Amino acid sequence: MGRAPRAHARWRGVALGGAGLAVVIGAWWLAVTLLAGHNAMAAQFSPLRAVQALPALVTEDRLAAHVATSLRRIAVGLSWAFAAGVPLGFAIWRIRWLEQALSPTLQFLRMISPLSWMPIAVMSIGVGDRAVYFLLAFAAVWPLVMSTAAGVAHLDRRWIQLGESLAATRAEMLWHIYVPGIAAHVLTGARLAIGILWIVLVPAEMLGVSAGLGHLILDTRDRLAYSELTAVILVIGGLGFVLDLAARAVAARLRGGAHLGDS
Repeated sequence: MGRAPRAHARWRGVALGGAGLAVVIGAWWLAVTLLAGHNAMAAQFSPLRAVQALPALVTEDRLAAHVATSLRRIAVGLSWAFAAGVPLGFAIWRIRWLEQALSPTLQFLRMISPLSWMPIAVMSIGVGDRAVYFLLAFAAVWPLVMSTAAGVAHLDRRWIQLGESLAATRAEMLWHIYVPGIAAHVLTGARLAIGILWIVLVPAEMLGVSAGLGHLILDTRDRLAYSELTAVILVIGGLGFVLDLAARAVAARLRGGAHLGDS
């Protein structure tokens, strides 16, 4: 496919996405308008009231500080998940007896909702950032384990044989064969992990912390500032969309570079 057809397809996708978003906003506005006739509180959840509440969020509620705090927690939780998940995923594929020993336990733990650990995290770690980091890392580690193991499984065996024939050391095999070969899979797992993290973040930030988007949701609810609450929900959705878009772009670029190197 040439450059012009690709650009046309890209802009067509953007136009269709924008049209779909406009339809959803229109349906939202219509539903709130119909409900507002019977319930005055429903009018506070309209798109217009949410947009009008954004300046107050920025100036009075320090929206930027809450966003920065949430993003920092996402970064720390994802870093912990990377530190645990990537080596574990690599090991359970390379060491067969370890996979057989750990697979039932990992599958069992993977199916437990991260939010189920909230009471245990609070009792053992205490309220605050550390409990939030634990919940986020627990939520994000499983996509990274599975994607890393899949990346090692799909690694071209010819590259491994080439490295072995050149008498490469374990460190050289790791950094020059395995890391480039599984990077695209790991980034795909990271994209999935970010989506899960962003869902778990809001309830996790209700564990006695004093900042963050989850805390801001509780604060606006307690103040009965429902238009501001709706604006915070829009901010959460917008930031999540941007994070996913960035992760997709990095993963696609890395996959393209890998295909170019294979050719």
